[in-house]
Amino acid sequence: MDEKIIENKELNIWEALIPIVVLVGLLAYNVLVAYGDDALSGSNQFVLLVGAAVAMVVGFMNKVSYKTMIDEVANNFKTTTGAILILLFVGALTGTWMMSGVIPSMIYYGLMILSPKIFLAACLIICAIISVATGSSWTTSATVGIALIGIGKAIGLPLGMVAGAVLSGAYFGDKLSPLSDTTNLAPAMAGADLFTHIRYMLYTTIPSITIALLVFIVLGFTQTTTGAADTSAIMVAIDGAFYISPVLFLVPAAVIAMVVMKTKPLIALFVGTILGGIAAVIFQPDIIVNISGEEGGMTLKAAYKGVMNAMTVDAAVVTDNAEMNDLFSTGGMSGMLGTIWLVMCALVFGGVMDAIGALARISRALLSVATSVFGLFASTVASCLALNITASDQYLAIVVPGKMFAKAYKDKNLAPENLSRTLEDAGTVTSVLVPWNTCGAYQAGVLGVGVGEYFIYAIFNWISPFMTLLVAALGIKIRQLVTEDEVE
Repeated sequence: MDEKIIENKELNIWEALIPIVVLVGLLAYNVLVAYGDDALSGSNQFVLLVGAAVAMVVGFMNKVSYKTMIDEVANNFKTTTGAILILLFVGALTGTWMMSGVIPSMIYYGLMILSPKIFLAACLIICAIISVATGSSWTTSATVGIALIGIGKAIGLPLGMVAGAVLSGAYFGDKLSPLSDTTNLAPAMAGADLFTHIRYMLYTTIPSITIALLVFIVLGFTQTTTGAADTSAIMVAIDGAFYISPVLFLVPAAVIAMVVMKTKPLIALFVGTILGGIAAVIFQPDIIVNISGEEGGMTLKAAYKGVMNAMTVDAAVVTDNAEMNDLFSTGGMSGMLGTIWLVMCALVFGGVMDAIGALARISRALLSVATSVFGLFASTVASCLALNITASDQYLAIVVPGKMFAKAYKDKNLAPENLSRTLEDAGTVTSVLVPWNTCGAYQAGVLGVGVGEYFIYAIFNWISPFMTLLVAALGIKIRQLVTEDEVE
């Protein structure tokens, strides 16, 4: 909320766009020609640094000092320290939850009760409920999301499709829950009341999630899955490799309860990791001894090394079903380092773009063409999307347009909830569709599914900005700042 909007009168719109053109061009070549799916293994990260270098040259040409740019990059790192630590703890939590049997138990019972035909729709509904309760799409993905991906893989569904359903539900709650930081940030930027903002979002959110749900219902009945026989074989393999029990659900239940009670995410994830480690020692001693590399059975040293290995490095459990062995492997904290690397490089690019005044210049250019009410809504949407791509940060995509457009909405006699709703429809939910955005990098890393794979199936996320534009074009529920009677 205290984010300072940096403006530079020396910079024109064409200069502000030069780093973006270079970045998009290099990323397109990287992904489509040079590296394909391996682009995120390092080359895209360097391309982001090249984009930052081009932005620095533009900054030097427009009287921006090196120190100013580096200071803004440092500020970016400071504001996202929590997100980077969360990524590390998610890696640790996933490792202990996998080795303790928590995630395998979720998959086992999920296979037992979830029909393949309704699985995608169930993914959306389950994740929507959890995200509304926790206010966090990240927590939802790191807990039930990982398990649902595992179930989807077990029954033979495309993982991009499953991830799309998970994220559609997860961002429904991230957008609507009063516990969500973005749900509080958007009205704060626009000057709207929180619960007025939430009620006003229902006019675009309910149609968007309904369309997504209907699409996943249809997709569920059109997909060919592995069938009941193969599912039974998978369940037997899981049961043979892990101790499976509903008691293990107490671990994720404790984490979700802490988040609902507004415990800081880092604390909740740390506690969840420790509980997972304890559960692993109690319920899966053979697995812990095996991944510890120690001989002589369960000892204090074996327990310590086994849990530490599960938290920090590659660990795997071999089952009788060869196809499932990849599912029951985890990279721990080390497995998150590639994602953190991507986030850090994106923050460098976003920080330099902010420091030279490019972000503010792009938003102001979009604002200048908003001559009508619909044009104002369209410019807000375009600004949010542009900032999710260029600033690589969900919060900047809400803060910058929120501050830049607030007066324009007031001048057109539009209530602030019009702006706050549009910020959420275009800023919050689309962040996960950009591979180098902090949200896109996080979700791809946690779920193990690339943005390119789930993009088209994250239906709620990409349909939301279109829905807000449709509502604006039709003039549905465009609340005025004052009534006509009051004006008279």
